[in-house]
Amino acid sequence: MKRRELLGVLGAGLTFTASKPLTVNREPLTVNDGEQETLERSPTVQARGTSAGLKQSVSRWCYDTITLDQLCVAAKEIGLVAIDLLDPAEYEVPKTHGLVCAMSNGFGTIPRGFNRPDQHDKLVADGEAMLPLAAAAGVPNVVVFSGNRQGLGDGEGLANCVAGLKRLAPTAEKHGVTLCLELLNSKVDHRDYQGDHTAWGAEVVKGVGSSRLKLLYDIYHMQIMEGDVVRTIRTYAPFIGHYHTGGVPGRNEIDDSQELNYRRIAQAIVDTGYTGYLAHEFVPKRDPLTSLRAAVQRCAV
Repeated sequence: MKRRELLGVLGAGLTFTASKPLTVNREPLTVNDGEQETLERSPTVQARGTSAGLKQSVSRWCYDTITLDQLCVAAKEIGLVAIDLLDPAEYEVPKTHGLVCAMSNGFGTIPRGFNRPDQHDKLVADGEAMLPLAAAAGVPNVVVFSGNRQGLGDGEGLANCVAGLKRLAPTAEKHGVTLCLELLNSKVDHRDYQGDHTAWGAEVVKGVGSSRLKLLYDIYHMQIMEGDVVRTIRTYAPFIGHYHTGGVPGRNEIDDSQELNYRRIAQAIVDTGYTGYLAHEFVPKRDPLTSLRAAVQRCAV
């Protein structure tokens, strides 16, 4: 089941239960030769693998075999500080575990977003209803989508996104919640999605001209579309409000089975002065919590 399909199920009010007792692997982390010693001795690595310069979160949909409460317990023990992609009805759950919801599920859908003027009235109304709820719960970010091209030119789609998001930006500013336009790949997972390049997304942000509109830079998606991840992060850092991880290919573990060096990417993010969240959004192929622990360690810089 893919992320958006699962979110639809969760949004319908169904509750997933654990298929087996919750366990958190406490065995020493296996990493590349020489890397474990660096992790253990680095003065910037705090308890349980967190880092002073990068707040780490995890996307709920990737851990559908355990309840949200169980995920929060595990996340807290591993050293995460937040949970990503929750619905308003779930906002308060992380708080009971000393965590926050760093990114809310949004409104609209991936195919039908702000690049369609005929969607603007509904999107703005839905956003105006959701943003106060997010603010009241202390949720700092809400995801939004460009929509699919469906024959629409990139220039026209960009202008339409600017026009629609300008209507909603004052509400986001009033409530202190940041709208994050998600960048997705149109090559593998989301065919025809318009917001598939960082430069295009940055132009939307510039056009709206609000401090409450940023990009959700999904490293998995942008590696597929553009590559050159570290240079892109450095170039577009002022426009990025949130990060997601994922191994390429396959959106699996961010380890040596894939083509990205996440230790280097995490350091590049910190070097830009970023103070927001990096959320793990990979689908584990091994024991889920073992994989999550390893990812947190890898990105502790």
